[in-house]
Amino acid sequence: MSRTKPLAAVILLLAGSGILAAASPAQAAAPVIPALTNIRTGLNTGFDRVVLDLGAGPAPAVSYQLVDELTADPSGEIVWLTGEYFINVSATPAAAHDANGNPTYTGPQKFRTRNLSNVMAVAVTGDFEAHLTVGLGVRSRTAVNVFTLTAPNRIVIDVAR
Repeated sequence: MSRTKPLAAVILLLAGSGILAAASPAQAAAPVIPALTNIRTGLNTGFDRVVLDLGAGPAPAVSYQLVDELTADPSGEIVWLTGEYFINVSATPAAAHDANGNPTYTGPQKFRTRNLSNVMAVAVTGDFEAHLTVGLGVRSRTAVNVFTLTAPNRIVIDVAR
């Protein structure tokens, strides 16, 4: 009986080592970054809405700025877009590609929004290091509200008329 106890201890030790190796920090999964899958627009009472549909992952932090011109991230090149004024929307972490670099958003990089009253055009202006930027060209400077919704993940941009 004294022989089975050391053998059981060795088997337990080996099994425990395998579990520890599988959970090592070097093998931990990379964080999931929500990826842009679609851009939708809609005309609502009192405001125009632009929705950025995102894949799974944590809801990104979002912000916006009213700017004189839009620039591409990371190049800094001017993005020419229809509009008198411009809104630059930023989301982190977010991307328009998957972990392998394949695009998750296959729609147009910029397009006109003829169905809306104030928003004239939308452009994806940046997709770099988990930082997604989208620009809007608008007819007039009005109130802007940018927020996220979950289940499924979305970034909502409301622009008053």
